[in-house]
Amino acid sequence: MASLSDILTTSKNVVQAINNLAQTYLAVQGTKQVPAIAAATVVSTDPGRLVTVSVTTAGAVGVIYDATATGVTTKPIFSIPAALGIISVNVPVVNGIVVAPGAGQVVTVTYS
Repeated sequence: MASLSDILTTSKNVVQAINNLAQTYLAVQGTKQVPAIAAATVVSTDPGRLVTVSVTTAGAVGVIYDATATGVTTKPIFSIPAALGIISVNVPVVNGIVVAPGAGQVVTVTYS
């Protein structure tokens, strides 16, 4: 028969596992959002994940970079289409996220 200590340890492990699953789910679904980006913008300076891009105003094609400053364009990770729509991207980033919409374009991004 299991002791009370064994039962409590098992319960603790189950709770920790559920919490880890919830955190993973949130990271993949995106926990933060930046709306109405119309000019080159540093969205995040931390490693993470670009989850979705929503083009709310059509314009020229834009680009999203894995970078921490708007002038760094060496690591493009996503080409923002010129047409309206919501795109699931789900791409990890090492440095951060810089969104550079095309001319006349307005986008919203979700990330974690």
